[in-house]
Amino acid sequence: MRCDCDYHTHPQGHAVRPYTVDLLQPWIDRCRERGIKSIAFTDHDRYREGVDFDVIDRLREINSDIEILAGIELDNDPVTGKSGLEWVETRWDRLDFVLGSVHYLADASRMFDGADQSGQLHSLGFERAYEEYRRQLDALIQRGHTDCLSHLDLIKIHGLVPGAYHPAQFFEPILQQIAAAGLAMEINTAGWRKPVGEQYPAEPILRAAIALKIPITISSDAHSYAQVGEDYTRLETLLEGVGLEQPVRFWRHQRR
Repeated sequence: MRCDCDYHTHPQGHAVRPYTVDLLQPWIDRCRERGIKSIAFTDHDRYREGVDFDVIDRLREINSDIEILAGIELDNDPVTGKSGLEWVETRWDRLDFVLGSVHYLADASRMFDGADQSGQLHSLGFERAYEEYRRQLDALIQRGHTDCLSHLDLIKIHGLVPGAYHPAQFFEPILQQIAAAGLAMEINTAGWRKPVGEQYPAEPILRAAIALKIPITISSDAHSYAQVGEDYTRLETLLEGVGLEQPVRFWRHQRR
């Protein structure tokens, strides 16, 4: 199976860098180099000031061979989360694809997935941290205005897990919610370049999701155009192994 779409990318990185054709064109050029036919730009909602739908329209005009989705990654940031949700609500018709994600545990001022933030899990205790992460996912799904859940088991990023942790069993309630809400879920290759050394989600979670007929998207979580489609050869082997015949695509929030 050929992996030819990438539905989680960050052209702005982690800053407000207003969209321009010059900023975005290298991402499209990289798509051509790697055989990617469809890409979604999904910067974090806290950097939404840099998103320019007119620039995306112009990019589509000059790159008609590549499908380009206007997207956003809407997370549970305690400072910007509410205004980010309002931004998505008022621009829903301009957006094609909204990722939902959890990066913050309760009462935390910094994202737990930062390279220097493994201490958050140590201070809470792994079991409590994982339970809190699952509560935050529950709240995210109930909040609505998302199309797809990103890096579902991101909490494992530092390679720290509770004792007797069973991935599919632990995330089963969340998978049931995703299925009931009619949402999709992504497979994200970024975990292979993180301390955990494993894609998101773990294979048992992925198999459980497929059994529930949850639509699956694929992504690199690229923070540089050089990372578009990264590790997709390895991803193709994984997908063949779990029996996923075709990742889903989106357009105007509708699955294809």
